[in-house]
Formats: sequence, C-alpha cells, structure tokens
Amino acid sequence: MDASELYDPEFRKLIKSKKQTVIIPVGSLEQHGAHLPITTDSDIVTEIASRLGKKCGFIVLPTINYGVSYEHHPLTNINIADYNLEKILFNIITSLFEMAPGKQTRGKVTSKLSYIILNGHHGNAEALANLEAKLQNTPNPKGFPHAPYGKLRVYSYWHFMEHEFDHAGFVETSLMLAISDKVRMKKAKKGLIMENLSKLEQSAAKKLSTEWAGFPKVAKNGVWGDPTKATKKDGEKFLAEIVRNLAKECQS
Repeated sequence: MDASELYDPEFRKLIKSKKQTVIIPVGSLEQHGAHLPITTDSDIVTEIASRLGKKCGFIVLPTINYGVSYEHHPLTNINIADYNLEKILFNIITSLFEMAPGKQTRGKVTSKLSYIILNGHHGNAEALANLEAKLQNTPNPKGFPHAPYGKLRVYSYWHFMEHEFDHAGFVETSLMLAISDKVRMKKAKKGLIMENLSKLEQSAAKKLSTEWAGFPKVAKNGVWGDPTKATKKDGEKFLAEIVRNLAKECQS
C-alpha cells in the first residue's frame, strides 16, 4: 500500500487495527556519471519498495531522497550528515509508534508495528547502524525501555542479488533502464574496472572510495563498472530477483 493512496481516517485505522509493517525507503541525490540522473539511488529504491509493498501487503512511505554522499565531492552530492539522517528516521519511527503504541505486559513491550528501512545508497550505512542502536536503547514516551518501538529491519537492496553491485555500471544502469526513460545510453562510458586491478589495489580503491571526496579519485568519470552493455531485460531480471529475495527475508 502506497502512502499516497491513503487518507487520514483510513491510515489511522489501518495502523492501529492489526500488526503492520511500514517500509521507509532511503536514497540519495548524487552523481551517477553522465548517463544516469542524480536521482538514481532514490529512483531505484522507490521502485523496489513499491514492488515489495505490493507483494507483501506492507505500507510504503515516501522515499527520503537525500543521503550521506560526501564521498562524491566535488561531483554532485546534495549531502546530509549521517547524524541528521539518523535523526530524521528516528523521528519518523517514533511518530509512527505514538500513533499505534505498544503495550507493556509483565515487563515486556509488544508493538503492532514493525519497520523496514530499505536503503538505496552505500553511504547511508553508518547512519542506519547508529539508528538501530539508538532505538534499542531509547525509552519511548510511555517510559517503556528496551526496544519499545517495534521490530526494525535495515536492508540494503543489493545484498539480495547475486551479481556484483556497482555504481552507474552494468547493474545500476540496467535497473534504471527497466524503470525509467531518463537513461542516456549514448553518454555511457566505462569507469573503474576492478578486474584490471590487483587485490591490493582493489582493497585500496574500496577504502578510498568511501572517504570524503574519495570516489572521483578512484573513478574519475564517476562510474564504477561498465554500463555500456546494460539492458532493460537485465534490469527487470535484477528487480525480480531482489524483490523475491527481500520478500522471503521479510516473511521469514
């Protein structure tokens, strides 16, 4: 269920009536070479969240379109600090909890709500890990200690596919071809090809790419991988695989 299709009375009734899972997609606004739009991470995670929500009957909230992207400086990165992303997500979860608070029974708290943060950008990982710890240790407004807000699961969608992930390379470009008409394939060019590097060079490149302004130092054109052979067919295959595996994980 997409939140854009829900109205206040229905939403309040729905969130209180039975156990509900709410998906909060998180993307970023950053460079993806010359051939993909700067909204790529948000576009992809929004589509995956929508498909997962329909498949599993989950509520899907609007995507947070900004993330922690300082590693792409001086290329486009409309960046928010990791502690701000953590705080935004914490506020969203606590406000949802206040609409459908848990109950305390024999010292234990049960909540009708569970949350899935579906991550679409690698740079958000630290903020999301910090959020999990904070929710575990923060008493809620009712005074209940010990993870009172409900079950939280954090998933980065690329962990649910077999193909090695990239940045604006074969995988991301294929995914975008499957969901968008904004891909400029004539401008697609090879970027950093890891297979051409030694294991030591690969390790150094991975480390540097996550540091401030580090990504363009290892991938000068902003591309990690080879997008030139990407296809819509491959993108649809990747999407189906990701959603299928996510659904299995969510329902286990």
